[in-house]
Order: sequence, then C-alpha cells, then structure tokens
Amino acid sequence: MKVKKLLYSQKIAPYVFVLPFVLSLLIFWLYPLVSGIVMSFQEVSFGVTSWVGTANYEKLAKDSIFSLAVMNSVAYMALTLLLMVPIPMLLAVLMESRLTKARGVWKVIMYIPALTSVVISGLLFRLMFSEGENGQMNVIMHMFGQSSFAWLRSRVTAWTALLLLCMWRWTGVNVLYYVSGLKSIDNSLYESGDIDGATGWQKFRYITLPLLKPTTVYVVTISVFAGLSMFLESFMLWAGNNSPKNIGLTIVGYLYKRGIERNEMGYACAVGVVLMVIALIINFVQLVATGTFHIGKRKED
Repeated sequence: MKVKKLLYSQKIAPYVFVLPFVLSLLIFWLYPLVSGIVMSFQEVSFGVTSWVGTANYEKLAKDSIFSLAVMNSVAYMALTLLLMVPIPMLLAVLMESRLTKARGVWKVIMYIPALTSVVISGLLFRLMFSEGENGQMNVIMHMFGQSSFAWLRSRVTAWTALLLLCMWRWTGVNVLYYVSGLKSIDNSLYESGDIDGATGWQKFRYITLPLLKPTTVYVVTISVFAGLSMFLESFMLWAGNNSPKNIGLTIVGYLYKRGIERNEMGYACAVGVVLMVIALIINFVQLVATGTFHIGKRKED
C-alpha cells in the first residue's frame, strides 16, 4: 500500500517522470564526458592506463596534422554557416509568400534528403564526383568537350563537393526551422507595413529579420556544433580517413585516426576535449554577439 501511495503521490510523480531523462543524461553524457576528460591526462593502451599529466596536450600543441585538422573543421564550419543560414532563410520566406503554390509538396521534397543516411549520401556524391570516366561530373565535362578531372584530389573542387553534400542534406531541415519561425510572426505587422507603404525589402529587413532572430540563433548554434563535429561525410566521400594531403581531415577524423586506428585513446580524448572547448568558445562568442547571452548584470531601463 505504501508503494502504491508513493506512485500516486503528486509530489513524487514529477520526479518519477523526469528520472529516465536524468539517468540517461548521467549515464550517456555526463559519465562519458568526465571519463574522456580524465583519460586525456592518461596514456591508455589495451586497458592499461598510466597518468601522464599534460603530456597529451603538449604534444597536441606541436602536432601540425592536428593544426591542419582544426583549420579544416573551422573553415568547414564557417562556410556552412555562410551557406546554411541565409539560403534556407530566403527559401523559407519565398515558400511562405503568396507566389508559392503547393507549399506542402515543396516542404516534403526539400526534407527528403535529410531522411537519407550520411553513408548513402556520401556514397552517392563520391560516385558523382568520381575521377573515372563514368562519374556524373566527368560525363558533364565530356558533353562540353573537356577531359576527365580528379575532383576529389583538388582542395577547391573537393570542398565544393563536401559543401554541396551538406547543402543537399540539411537545407530542407533549416528551411523548416525558418518556416516555423515565420509562422510565429503576427501577420498584422505585415499589414501595418502595407498600410505605411513599406516595400517588400523593407518589410523583410525591419519585420522578418528581427523577429526571426531566435530561430537564427538556434540554427547558428546547431550549425556550429554540426560543422565542427563533421566526420562521416568526409569519411564516405574519400572512402576512408585518408584524403589527398589531408584536405578532408577534420578534428573528429583525427580523433578517429589516433584513437581507433592507432589505439591512442588518451591522445584521442585530448583531441576531443580541445574540440569541445573550441565549440563552446565559438558558440559563447556568437551568443554574446547576438545579445542572447548577457555578461554581467543588465541595466534596468
């Protein structure tokens, strides 16, 4: 009876419902996070651990390959932000305008690529940009009388393929985020703009953009983490973790190389901790810059 009474208690019930989330957070997030930070100060080899202090971080500071991986990840993140924020925003505005018919159909078409696994998507783009005669891009080159080209061996063309892969998969998702943000804007604001004689650009600049700020902050935040943690797209595009001159090597790819391929788990954990710090710093800066997070006490009006 006491157990039944506890289960039906209004005071205990909220904690019972929250308990699964708290346990999953502790087991699958907090425990691995703490373990990874601890392991970054250790040398781990086949289950045998030894404390090495900051040796892994000192080694990282001199590791030129790691520096290249960091630059690649940061560049990829910056380029995806330039593409995956304004383009989906404009597409969402266009989709919600009176000019667009069959909006539901277009939303489904744009979202379908997100349902495709990264493995399949990467394989499709690898075949598309193959340096063989039958690669789709080389077939197009042949139509214009040009010879075949090794697309994935040049940084510019390889990164073009990587960014196109990102846009193909995630543009529809970001469009839906912005569509949701647009639906939260009161239509009377646009009607007031029409009465005042505002042009379409003025309504977009002074009504749409400011009121889409929460959505934009969210999209930027998840895009920063997604850009810095990119790995499988590069892995599939080059059929492994060894791209020519490491043009596709990312921080997570380097973590995989040292931790899984070379079994240097302590060093790999140090790479992961640095990745986490970089991601937190970048997101903290953008949250402060956008006014979402305020440092210090806010002045009362």
